[in-house]
Amino acid sequence: MKLVNEAELAGKRVLLRVDFNVPVAEGRVTDDTRIRAVLPTIRYLIDNRARIIVIAHQGRPKGEGFERKYTLAPIAYALGKLLHQDVRLTHDILGKQTTADVEALPDGGVLMLENLRFDAGEKKNDPAFAQGLASLADIFVNDAFAAAHRAHASITGVTEYLPAYAGYLMNKELGAFGRMLAQPAHPFVAILGGSKVSDKIKVIDKLIDIVDVLIISGAMCFTFLLAQGYSIGASLREDDWVEPAKDLLKKAEARGVQLLLPMDFVTADKISADAETAIYRIKDGIPEGRMGLDIGSATCDVYRQAIAEGRTVFWNGPMGVFELEPFANGTRQIATAVATNSRAVTIIGGGDSIAAINKFGYNDLVTFISTGGGAALELLEGATLPGVAALEK
Repeated sequence: MKLVNEAELAGKRVLLRVDFNVPVAEGRVTDDTRIRAVLPTIRYLIDNRARIIVIAHQGRPKGEGFERKYTLAPIAYALGKLLHQDVRLTHDILGKQTTADVEALPDGGVLMLENLRFDAGEKKNDPAFAQGLASLADIFVNDAFAAAHRAHASITGVTEYLPAYAGYLMNKELGAFGRMLAQPAHPFVAILGGSKVSDKIKVIDKLIDIVDVLIISGAMCFTFLLAQGYSIGASLREDDWVEPAKDLLKKAEARGVQLLLPMDFVTADKISADAETAIYRIKDGIPEGRMGLDIGSATCDVYRQAIAEGRTVFWNGPMGVFELEPFANGTRQIATAVATNSRAVTIIGGGDSIAAINKFGYNDLVTFISTGGGAALELLEGATLPGVAALEK
């Protein structure tokens, strides 16, 4: 890939693809992690007198035009506050007014187009839409690692019409994961949470090939526990994935990988902040009608010890329903263990893990926080990301 610092920028119109798909509540951005992650690229463009056209998406609009729920207005405002300069938002994506706004951009100015997904051409990778976006600019810079697994018009399509460069965040993300996969310091400890085995089956299979310890928690652990013959009560399960889970357990054993599953759980009969909780050991089974919603203290002790011994630690996914305080302790304990292992390279991947690290105040204590959820997982699976491949042409 060519990097943004290799481009001639002064006076040039730069189409900058970012991933600003961030949480918004009551018209305000509630977590600006992804916005802050792209600031080095934007500031470099500003300092080098580029005329910057920021393009992004938010949520899952229908693709039939403007939907107020998904407007980028709060995001443009948040970006402007961080940059300490005005960031104007266009009221359309492609049109006469947008063209005029682009023409009026001064060197170092920043303009943001409305949500790309308001136009169906974005997700369809429609050549006409891609060419329309490209016509606004002289150069394309992709700094949207978190969307690099999408073959959309603003990710891959525009590279057919403009010279393309990677931004600093894209380069940083690929470098961090590349080193982790190719040259990890050992012991390598991977921690996977989340709700479904089916979402992460390929990642688990890949990690078993390279890690020393694999910790599996979150709701997806129950499919593995079911494969071992335990009673899991009303806990989330994927019956169709029990046999694949058995195969993964056998593979880990054959390769000498220590695969750790929870030994005890905080359970309840409903997912609620006022639920009545009780601890059950998995060897005794979880009673019918009760769900495991967090790992228990005995499991926390084992997991913390394994993490403390790691020299590379990768964490993706919470231990339980950490948004509710009765079920937050397990995720808090793992976040603390990861953040306080100062001898390890620690990489956090996935939206919920980022939210947890931020919630518990450890975001400055880990080596790298990835902005990519699905993109990071596909990279770990060994897949080629369309957005990256388009930059390598």
